[in-house]
Amino acid sequence: MGRMELKGVQKDFGPVTVIPPLDLEIEEGEFVVFVGPSGCGKSTLLRLIAGLEDVTDGVIEIDAQDATDQAPGKRGLAMVFQSYALYPHLTVAQNIAFPMRMAGLSRDEQARRIDNAAKVLNLTDYLDRRPKQLSGGQRQRVAIGRAIVREPSAFLFDEPLSNLDAALRVGMRLEISELHKRLQTTMIYVTHDQVEAMTMADKIVVLNAGVIEQVGSPLDLYDAPRNLFVAEFIGSPKMNILKGAYAEEHDAAVIGIRPEHLTISTDAGIWKGTAGISEHLGSDTFIRVNVEGVEDALTVRVAGKMQLDMGSTVYLTPTQENIHRFDAAGLRMI
Repeated sequence: MGRMELKGVQKDFGPVTVIPPLDLEIEEGEFVVFVGPSGCGKSTLLRLIAGLEDVTDGVIEIDAQDATDQAPGKRGLAMVFQSYALYPHLTVAQNIAFPMRMAGLSRDEQARRIDNAAKVLNLTDYLDRRPKQLSGGQRQRVAIGRAIVREPSAFLFDEPLSNLDAALRVGMRLEISELHKRLQTTMIYVTHDQVEAMTMADKIVVLNAGVIEQVGSPLDLYDAPRNLFVAEFIGSPKMNILKGAYAEEHDAAVIGIRPEHLTISTDAGIWKGTAGISEHLGSDTFIRVNVEGVEDALTVRVAGKMQLDMGSTVYLTPTQENIHRFDAAGLRMI
């Protein structure tokens, strides 16, 4: 359960088309991440699948059944929003039980599902507390628990971690990934954070102005981006881009090289440059290098620690087999 297929799905808001016709298949049990910059249509696409927005054209199938015109509650999906939307006067157990109570489930069945969800989410010791007594991460787990007890065919997450601080985001990211492994249920997750996409997804859908730029596994997109947009969006720090003579040497309009595929030396190398700001992270050092004829400073990733004086002369050498070539239209050259 939880297989979906979108066929020619389009969304217009008045005269404006925010999602041109697109096709997409989501297999049962997959963890699929919609990623892209703000305003790219990823949340709108999720809301179309959920039934919270009407489709202008096209068909949405869920488990081989046409769900295009189905009400949200009939689709067998559960959504977790950016806002926890918990009832402050209810306990954790009562918040989790709320959708079951609305559905008319028996008290015994409610208790069974609450107990199971609490065990999965490590909330058993907090069932009698109210939301104000919980941390942000615990509140988000309660919101997820409220979705779990519905026993849906798929979970839809709309930027669920954006209200959390950096440390909690990392922890919750791992918890949601582990939850997927345990439940083996289809999950669709929306984020603008490509690190979340890379670390959580089985399959990433990269969106740009409502258009699907590429679909694939995280490593597929990282190693073989089909165009410049994907190349620059996927990866942190982002891919270095060079044009002009640097690209012409490789019979391309544009070339890209990731920071870890550049070596840096103070003695010799292919591209001469000037050291800029260095970011010391302990395990890695990121060094910005200004190279003549290159519009933006290049980023070099060095394992461990490296100390360079700002303004000193350095030399960069790219790993030839890791150079990405793109044509004048920005498409990957094979």
